[in-house]
Amino acid sequence: MPRILAVRLDSDGDVLLTGPGIRALAALGDVDLLASPSGAAAGRLLPDVADVLVFDAPWSGFAPPPVDVDATRALVRDLAARRYDLAVIFTSFHQSPLPMALLARLAGIGRIAATSEDYPGALLDVRHRRDAPPGGGHEAEAAVALAVAAGAPDPGPDGSVLAVRRPLPAVPLGLLPEGRTGEQPAAPRPAPAPPESTARDPGGFVVLHPGASVDARALTAAHAATLAAGLATAGYDVVVTGGPGERALAARTVAACRESLADHRGTGRSDPPGQGRIVDAAGRTSLAELAAVLDAATCVVVGNTGPAHLAAAVGTPVVSIFSPVVPTQRWAPYGVPTIVLGDQHAACRDTRARDCPVPGHPCLSGVGAAEVVAAVRSLTANPRTAHAGAVNPPTTNSPTTNSPTTNSPTTKLGTANEREVRTSCAS
Repeated sequence: MPRILAVRLDSDGDVLLTGPGIRALAALGDVDLLASPSGAAAGRLLPDVADVLVFDAPWSGFAPPPVDVDATRALVRDLAARRYDLAVIFTSFHQSPLPMALLARLAGIGRIAATSEDYPGALLDVRHRRDAPPGGGHEAEAAVALAVAAGAPDPGPDGSVLAVRRPLPAVPLGLLPEGRTGEQPAAPRPAPAPPESTARDPGGFVVLHPGASVDARALTAAHAATLAAGLATAGYDVVVTGGPGERALAARTVAACRESLADHRGTGRSDPPGQGRIVDAAGRTSLAELAAVLDAATCVVVGNTGPAHLAAAVGTPVVSIFSPVVPTQRWAPYGVPTIVLGDQHAACRDTRARDCPVPGHPCLSGVGAAEVVAAVRSLTANPRTAHAGAVNPPTTNSPTTNSPTTNSPTTKLGTANEREVRTSCAS
């Protein structure tokens, strides 16, 4: 059976989006994943990964390390010792696979496939190409297309859905509102009562994840608190999540939310009667435990960051407060009911900016609590449907549920050692 190396050297969300491509490759043989330190935990969640190798690449990530000659040589030796037959290098549209392709060549890997707009010389055996944005399909679809170009069987229209390894761990005690568990209800969850009612939602809770890997995609604590207060006023319990570096953001969010609710009801209690409860779970979970929290939730409210893709991978509907610095067509939550909010025509559109270049961050700050509550209600009014199909996010800030897209690849044979596959998106 062939030994295959899949490579994805950026963040956890990117690794999750590569999962469908790895699943397609697993039909050929055992697949190991070479991941970055920030993506390794997501790699261990993928059902079709046999082993995870870790390398901190000096050409990838938000804060690449300096070149470490010894670590690079050690990686080449390790890859050579494992005697891989095929390496498939997964990248985003703006990244080059060629540095990694060179290391794979030095390791003696027999066949190397990647997406590359740059001339690869002798570094690639399979050169795959995508259309430029806004075409080219979703990142999950692109991962499958590359795997197929590398020789994997086409998994068909459902082959791009995201997934995680199950069973997930138990949700740590104290991370969910009192009385909630990580177990899914047997019956569909009813929607919460209207705002004027004091009845709690008997079926689930909403996760609010205000942080992101870069500031341009994150909510401020004040904005997140307004959204959390709106959800709580509507009767939803809210669990605020975040990574270890987002504890302060979550704490400010929860404190401001509770203060707002107390002022609204004229009481000093942390969770006034009739309101949904607020729980701060930030920095208190592993990635697998966070997956369990998202799996237990009714809906997830999140920006375009890794937990949005983790929610999609466990099948939970997403309200995506999406900063348009990257295109929704490629990066919105995939395969689950999703509503995209935020001004997708803002001046920062498609800039990949890490810090918002527009004063006041209007593309996100313009999203109000009423919009978010309406979006959550829309997604939770019907029975929860896991993996409902690919999404084609709207380009306006109107809360419209996304509709499926399909991906139609056409193949052109190139030279003897090079094959080009251009993927087009048909909507």
